[in-house]
Amino acid sequence: MAFYKYKAVAADGKMARGVIEQPSISDVTDFLAQQGLTPLKIDETASGNAVADSRSGGSFSLGGKVADQVTEFTRELAIMLSSSMPLDRSLIILQGLTHSEEMADIISDVTDRVRRGSTLADAFAQHRAFSSFYVNMVRAGEAGGALDVTLTRLAEYMERSKGLRQTVASAMIYPAILLLVAVVSLIVLLGFVVPKFADLFSDMGASLPVPTQVVMAMGDWVANYWWLLAVVIGGSIWSFRQLLQQDEFRGKFDARLLKVPLVGDLIAKMEISRLARTFGTMLNGGVAIEQALSICLTTVGNRALQQDLHLSVAALKEGKMLGEILMERGNFPALALHMIQVGEETGQLEEMLLKIADIYETEMDGAVKRLLALLEPVMILGLGLMIAGIILSILVGILEINELVF
Repeated sequence: MAFYKYKAVAADGKMARGVIEQPSISDVTDFLAQQGLTPLKIDETASGNAVADSRSGGSFSLGGKVADQVTEFTRELAIMLSSSMPLDRSLIILQGLTHSEEMADIISDVTDRVRRGSTLADAFAQHRAFSSFYVNMVRAGEAGGALDVTLTRLAEYMERSKGLRQTVASAMIYPAILLLVAVVSLIVLLGFVVPKFADLFSDMGASLPVPTQVVMAMGDWVANYWWLLAVVIGGSIWSFRQLLQQDEFRGKFDARLLKVPLVGDLIAKMEISRLARTFGTMLNGGVAIEQALSICLTTVGNRALQQDLHLSVAALKEGKMLGEILMERGNFPALALHMIQVGEETGQLEEMLLKIADIYETEMDGAVKRLLALLEPVMILGLGLMIAGIILSILVGILEINELVF
């Protein structure tokens, strides 16, 4: 037996929250159904302390990101619709649940538009919180009479996408910290520690060893012109970002990035997993292949891969096969392209795309670990060598003084 914390809605729209003890989540669902409640969220908890029933419980965090709020909204709307609750009533209940004024205003406007006869997809299309991918999935779900199923797929897709982003972000935290420590350590050594030896070495002039003279000159420059260093670094970052706004430069840069060992492999796997997940989800939801691929262009960040897909959209209209088109370009992973070809030949492209997404999400984890396994020791070794070089240069100068004294 385990304790489960639940949030559910009754037939009259009232919210119920609490903690119960049951063998499994399915038993919790059955128990709530017997009580006339539709579960919105069930989580296992270590404590049996009950939470009183309340209508004030919200599913959206105050000040949380809109993307997370949309994901939670989509999941709960799918559950309500699958329980045969009318659409407008479901929207009103979810509007009352949110603690975010922004999300409440969005849901209120969507509700008003639906009541005036608009489709749910058209109502969503009026708000930037819902992407073109989201809107077209909902439109396909409405046309096929399976809106609750489509919304469930959408929620699962968004949760997986969030997990993918968090995996990459978490993996880059440690290298970023190492880089920051390296920069700060060098600035402190050169700007504050090295100048302390200036008086000691001032009387030696040209007799100082060359490494010591170089380090002292660097320390003197950093101590007096640190602000210029900050301007140069900031200006370089700004200039590079401006260059990335230019399509020609960005295309060449992204193409070369794919050729970099380990890094290019990681980028390709991340892009194909995201593309395959989005593309497969849309095809599974009933969106036409050409329209789905056009929308998927916006989910690909690498311009070289995006250009390949752009050419593929035009080629599909001419009756060509997607796998063959992308194979000719040679930028996407070969395994993924062969699986796409098999999917097209067997008429199971959407299923094959989702399998590709699963495969490359798993492989991406391995690629991240391999990259970090190489990057971390290289950064640590590089930092150690730079600091050791500065310290040895000063020690050489001190030893030279001792020789002159004796």
